[in-house]
Amino acid sequence: MGLCLPYGHVDSSLRALAGQAEGFGRFAVGGLHGAVYRVITLADDGPGSLRDGCRKKEPLWIIFEVSGTIELSSYLNVSSYKTIDGRGQRIKLTGKGLRLKECEHVIICNLQFEGGRGHDVDGIQIKPNSKHIWIDRCSLKDYDDGLIDITRESTDITISRCHFANHDKTMLIGADPSNITDRCIRVTIHHCFFDGTRQRHPRVRFGKVHLYNNYTRNWGIYAVCASVESQIYSQCNIYEAGQKKVAFKYYTEKATDRMQECTGCVKSEGDLFAPGTQSGLIPLPRETSVFHPSAFYETWTVEAPSADLKHFLQHSSGWRHTLRPADLVSS
Repeated sequence: MGLCLPYGHVDSSLRALAGQAEGFGRFAVGGLHGAVYRVITLADDGPGSLRDGCRKKEPLWIIFEVSGTIELSSYLNVSSYKTIDGRGQRIKLTGKGLRLKECEHVIICNLQFEGGRGHDVDGIQIKPNSKHIWIDRCSLKDYDDGLIDITRESTDITISRCHFANHDKTMLIGADPSNITDRCIRVTIHHCFFDGTRQRHPRVRFGKVHLYNNYTRNWGIYAVCASVESQIYSQCNIYEAGQKKVAFKYYTEKATDRMQECTGCVKSEGDLFAPGTQSGLIPLPRETSVFHPSAFYETWTVEAPSADLKHFLQHSSGWRHTLRPADLVSS
């Protein structure tokens, strides 16, 4: 494909971003069919604030007329059919995070999340029963709990081109062995840079997860963890160990409707394990199979892992100075 954004052309037009996700979140349209909502203040609430736009029930494409830090005093709940589009500005969310609760068709693009404080405070918390979500080109670090948590029957989600740093429990998919309805979870994670974060890149229970063209380096416990009944398809990623050498871990747990404990399954295809890295892969039992992404979507943009890809992900993932779409500038 060449080392370029496969949907980079959409930055020339505001709403062209909708529907451009790859993988399980590919149907997310965000606020495509709604009005443009302009955030004109960095205040936590009130007219013209991000919180005010996110709580409105109608579809909205939310853009920012300001740059700076928004200090959230509580979780910011995002309702259905919203795009939170940070292109053209530098917006940092801190204090608390976003909560996607019983919503659908949400796109979050080009934001920074840093310094979330408090028990159970995640950067982006997706639960329960949310679907058709796309998180793209965001930078996340230093929260007291997770950076992104996807649990309690939330599904059809894509996380792309994000940068994760300075954190412990990075991404959890599937909350608990008792949440057996999380068997519906489906997530795609691609072209992300897990930059020295400690664990959960991701940790998965029950769900189906497609990882491709991610770069994970210098983890503190493991890179990827497969737990109860999970299916992880790891394709053309780069795993580069630091002091902890093993990339894949398997944790055994018991679903509440099963008699036996079990772990998850990992299928590795085309992954690059840097010198000194141990895959930790466990051969799949003959009667066990891991889903193939082609059973769910026809195409995705993947290339062989290489030094060029590694360099590209280090310098292109996460929030970036991005020009405002041309049609927005001229309006």
